[in-house]
Amino acid sequence: MSRYEVSRQQDSTQPGSDGEVLRNRLAIVNRRDMDAAELELLHKLYLFVLRDHLPTGPLTVRLIRDWHRRWLGNLYDWAGHERSVNMSKDGFPFAAADRIPDLLRVFERDVLFRHTPCHGMDRQDLIFAVARTHVEFILIHPFREGNGRISRLLADVMASQAGMGPLDYGAWEMNRARYILAIQAGMTGNYTPMCACVAQVLP
Repeated sequence: MSRYEVSRQQDSTQPGSDGEVLRNRLAIVNRRDMDAAELELLHKLYLFVLRDHLPTGPLTVRLIRDWHRRWLGNLYDWAGHERSVNMSKDGFPFAAADRIPDLLRVFERDVLFRHTPCHGMDRQDLIFAVARTHVEFILIHPFREGNGRISRLLADVMASQAGMGPLDYGAWEMNRARYILAIQAGMTGNYTPMCACVAQVLP
C-alpha cells in the first residue's frame, strides 16, 4: 500500500455513517458498533501483550506500531501506520503529521530507550518514567485512531515490567480536566502534574 493510499483512507469516513465512523473493512456504520468492536479487539491485544508476550527488553516504536496493527488491523487498512492527517482535540493541536517520523525517532532514542525496560525500578522512578513517556506519546499522537488506548497499554507494560502494573485509570476518567492540564504542562517539559496523575493510578 502506498503512502498516498494510506493518507487518502485515513481522511475518509464509511459511507452511510453520516461522517461518524472512519472507513473500515467491516463496513460498520454505527459509532456504538465500532466502539464495541474496538473494545473487544483491545481486550484481545491486552491478553496477547500482558499475559503472553510481555516485552523483557527496551520498548521500541516498531513494537508500538505492531501493537496498533494487531489491535486495529481487522478494522482499518491504515492500522500500524503513522497518521497522515493533522489532528486536534478540544482546540488542542497535536504534532503536525509531517513531523511524526522525526518525532518518533527522538521519542524512541530519548524516552523509550532511556526509561525502558523498567525491571527493578522503584516506585518514584517508575512514576516519572511512565509520566514522561505518556505525555510525549500523547503529544505526538502518531496514529489516526487509538492513541489514548495505546498510550495506556504502553504505561501498563512499563508498570508490569516493574512488577507494579497494570494501572487503574478510574481517577483519570473522573477528573479529565486535570489529566488534560497535565498533558499540556508536558509541552514545556514540566512532567510534575502528570507524575501526580500517574501516582494516583499506579497500584
